[in-house]
Amino acid sequence: MTTMTEASVREFKMPDVGEGLTEAEILKWYVQVGDTVTDGQVVCEVETAKAAVELPIPYDGVVRELRFPEGTTVDVGTAIITVDVSGGAAPAQAAPAQSTEPVAEEEKPAARQPVLVGYGVATSSTKRRPRKGPEVAVAQASTAIQTELNGHGPAPAAPAVPDERPRPLAKPPVRKLAKDLGVDLATVIPSGPDGIITRDDVHAAVAPPAPAAAPAPVETAAVAAPAPAASYDTARETRVPIKGVRKATAQAMVGSAFTAPHVTEFVTVDVTRTMKLVEELKQDKEFAGLRVNPLLLIAKALLVAVKRNPDINASWDEAAQEIVVKHYVNLGIAAATPRGLIVPNVKDAHAKTLPQLAQSLGELVSTAREGKTSPAAMQGGTVTITNVGVFGVDTGTPLLNPGESAILAVGAIKLQPWVHKGKVKPRQVTTLALSFDHRLVDGELGSKVLADVAAVLEQPKRLITWA
Repeated sequence: MTTMTEASVREFKMPDVGEGLTEAEILKWYVQVGDTVTDGQVVCEVETAKAAVELPIPYDGVVRELRFPEGTTVDVGTAIITVDVSGGAAPAQAAPAQSTEPVAEEEKPAARQPVLVGYGVATSSTKRRPRKGPEVAVAQASTAIQTELNGHGPAPAAPAVPDERPRPLAKPPVRKLAKDLGVDLATVIPSGPDGIITRDDVHAAVAPPAPAAAPAPVETAAVAAPAPAASYDTARETRVPIKGVRKATAQAMVGSAFTAPHVTEFVTVDVTRTMKLVEELKQDKEFAGLRVNPLLLIAKALLVAVKRNPDINASWDEAAQEIVVKHYVNLGIAAATPRGLIVPNVKDAHAKTLPQLAQSLGELVSTAREGKTSPAAMQGGTVTITNVGVFGVDTGTPLLNPGESAILAVGAIKLQPWVHKGKVKPRQVTTLALSFDHRLVDGELGSKVLADVAAVLEQPKRLITWA
């Protein structure tokens, strides 16, 4: 991982943070040239085809050079940062390779949203990194002065003290587009959620400069007439590079859809008793400090069904022409994140008590919410749950996670008219859908698993009698 370029300077190379990955994109630098770093200190965050990962540096020293700016995709094995380990200061003229344009982290919305498919969480804002380097201050001061010279008066968006205004929020591809077009993000009006600048906002900022500079009102109208059409045409389409988690997910889903013959079965079930049990468990001291919700009991119901029908927990080995039955359950939970769909899993979920399962699911949620899910956490899954109900959807036909034989989709739980004890009453009802690989799971086995899950959710006391 490291090599010697000089007697006291070491290179830190982009590691393979997954299994056989060939490249990663630098999302964020946590250090600048001249900063002192220590062994184990996180210096940057990168995104691979599987997840976003923080990279620690393996030695002490002073940062001498950042080889690549944020937003750059770098091959594994390429040096990305050099560190002087002799204890001396970095050269005064050295500057970071990353752009001096103000950079902001994406802020998570404060409102409650379904970060996990089936495990909604209340998100919190992420603190921004302090602006570093004199280049930023000079650029912003210049912008403010130029604005006044153009006759617009004092510009509140570019104050004399640059650190007093919020840094523009934009993703790396948008920052690069703005740089290529010569647009200062500080002057762009954001239209994205929570004030994030989009590609359309950057294009819109390029289109209208002519009217502001024209001295004659009549001539300005004549010259500026085509501008709205140009801006409208520019905004008709947005192109987003296919890379990282999104690219890997697309490839995996295509491979799954055209490799495993999918079958999906459905059942609608009264889960009123399960919902009552959820409320009771919230008051149980054994679950103090733990997150208790319907997903916890749905997960436990699936684990019970797998135990009663172990052949469902298997994979198809095409090369060896064998069915591999797993005697453990790594329970996957499909997670919808800003970077795309990921499926982290709870290792050995079959061996956990209900409180332990609640704790593991809570940790999985917290890690996914922070964008810190490791590649290892997404490997080795055996069966998966995806809860589309959190979006108000009744059900779906989910695609199998590659290498797995079954995936359970859970629909929205709603009050519906239901025949209960011979009378029509309002009951809590949901629809379950189980997709399975028909090469190794026939209709009988798939039906038994789905029926068992439904039976446990209808009568949760079966968690005791069937366990």
